[in-house]
Amino acid sequence: MRVLACLAEGLGIRATARVFEVEANTVLHWLIEAAEHLRAFSAYFLCDVHLEQLQLDELYAVLRDRKAGEISDDEAIKRLERSPAWVWTAMDPKSKLLVVVDVGSRTLAMAQRVVHQVTQVLARDCVPLVLTDGLKDYGTALLTHFGQWVHPERRQEKGPRPQPRWLPLPALLYAQVVKSYRRRRIVGVKHRVVFGTRLAIEQILASCGWTINTAFVERLNLDIRQRVAAIGRRVNTLCQGEEGLLDQMVLFQTSHNFVLPHASLRQPLPVAEAPHGRGSAQRWQPCTPAMAAGLTDHVWSLKEVLLYRVPPWPQPAGA
Repeated sequence: MRVLACLAEGLGIRATARVFEVEANTVLHWLIEAAEHLRAFSAYFLCDVHLEQLQLDELYAVLRDRKAGEISDDEAIKRLERSPAWVWTAMDPKSKLLVVVDVGSRTLAMAQRVVHQVTQVLARDCVPLVLTDGLKDYGTALLTHFGQWVHPERRQEKGPRPQPRWLPLPALLYAQVVKSYRRRRIVGVKHRVVFGTRLAIEQILASCGWTINTAFVERLNLDIRQRVAAIGRRVNTLCQGEEGLLDQMVLFQTSHNFVLPHASLRQPLPVAEAPHGRGSAQRWQPCTPAMAAGLTDHVWSLKEVLLYRVPPWPQPAGA
């Protein structure tokens, strides 16, 4: 429990092994076993979720992965900075719930996979407002999963019938935040409405006092870099491959959603509670993203999560 707690707080595998005086492979083995359980835990709770908004983003993560014998060590070092992997995230800005996390290249196929995972978490009729950066692949992926066939009306009595077209659902609202850079500094920000109307998007955001932005998922990216040792900036704790990085990201996702209370989500208590020992009275009730999203009613401990017995999945009829 303590080893996994250290990993969840951002300590590297080798550093954790030195603290607890165990082998690094032992820590890695514990992480792999815990990640398998945490995937089932998150999949059990993150289902049929109703969300009004979603923000998606991706951040790079340099890996040490290379096939033995194909390239030399010097060539691998040269390619290291030119071929990073990417951590894809999708979160709800209102509840701060980290809905999906995945690792892969920055391609259309990966965008399709991430959006598909989002649809597996959302309720059947839920079509949230989506905000992303300027990556064009998001638009194609969203159109694929939130679209429908539409048969255009005939404009002429004679001639062939118009071919059906795949168009976005009327409820789909999607906008991009396009940033312009010069010498690694932001020099301009533009808002691009891809699906829906700007008025409809601004009305949804105005109820929360917001405008079109991706600030919440970018703030989440900072938390990831601080609490996942493998993708911190200027570190030597790089993962060997995508699978190892994904195991650490699954641990972060569960800890973020169920274990770690967020100060912005806390609720005032009707009556201040007296402390058990010294200190001031407790005036706030801690709240996690899972509590804010209505998935659970209490703050989980990491021990409670790891000892939770996930019920068996329902078998399809006729299996």
